[in-house]
Amino acid sequence: MAKYDIYGIGAALVDTEIEVSDDDLAAMAIEKGLMTLVDESRQTELLNRLKGHLIHSKRACGGSACNSIVAASIFGASSYYACKVACDDDGDFYLSDLKKAGVYSDFERDKAQGTTGKCLVMITPDAERTMNTFLGVSETLSVDDINEEAIANSEWVYIEGYLVTADSGRQAAIKTRDLAEKHGVKTAISLSDPGMVQFFKAGLQQMIGNGVDLLFCNKDEAMGWAEADNIEDAIVAIKNIAKTFAITLGAEGAVVFDGEQLIDIDPVATKAVDTNGAGDMFAGAFLYGISSGMSFQQAGALASKASAQVVAAYGPRLSIEAHTALLSASSVCG
Repeated sequence: MAKYDIYGIGAALVDTEIEVSDDDLAAMAIEKGLMTLVDESRQTELLNRLKGHLIHSKRACGGSACNSIVAASIFGASSYYACKVACDDDGDFYLSDLKKAGVYSDFERDKAQGTTGKCLVMITPDAERTMNTFLGVSETLSVDDINEEAIANSEWVYIEGYLVTADSGRQAAIKTRDLAEKHGVKTAISLSDPGMVQFFKAGLQQMIGNGVDLLFCNKDEAMGWAEADNIEDAIVAIKNIAKTFAITLGAEGAVVFDGEQLIDIDPVATKAVDTNGAGDMFAGAFLYGISSGMSFQQAGALASKASAQVVAAYGPRLSIEAHTALLSASSVCG
């Protein structure tokens, strides 16, 4: 039996959430709805311009794959996260918060010199999230940060699509997939953001290789990948790179493919205030579900309910109590 249900790899970022208007984004020349990489001076400039807009949400370790791994862990999965933090206060906090969430990592390893990554998450009144990210030392995440023993002792590996933006991160993602295949571990990947598909599709294809066992994306990412204007053509294209997949459709729910049939996942009515972390929560809850014995239908239903709760409040996380209540309401609890 595998020691870990899920081995994740991705950026280590400390998030700051800020409420802004569409006019604020336009005035700062920020493209809405995308994740944009910036240097430290640009991020500092934006933070200074937006003083007074801070949302007082709980500080937590972040990054897309990290959010998913933490969610899966709190639901009850045994999880490991491979990442890179610096020898600074944010790095110390990040690893401490991972440990608090019950996620394993290489806690004894020497931390890097430099600055731990940070993500500025800007939330507009329509609940859309726009991110400007300074990767810090996460930009140098490499094959040296992979733990082959942990991969070999996992049921799934989960790879963050954002790793495509740096050469070393992309190589780490490819190596992680190769090692998973070598040890008979199932592979999962997220496309992460429409901008990743638009600007880094060739790199994502390298990370996917001959195909993965499970792919996560949203409707825009799927249609961008297929260069199509409808979800039906997008589904055909995604089937060419993944044995199974989950495509989130926002207020319309989701569609999942279990390798044999397409399954519509009902949406859960909610008033969205912050869509940051919705896809991360969906992936984390879904991975927990299928690794604990749920069908794709059951895992999709749990993921839909969990992501609906996430968007109804600020921040990408749910409380332990919320996770417990969601499981209690599910027909299968692992």
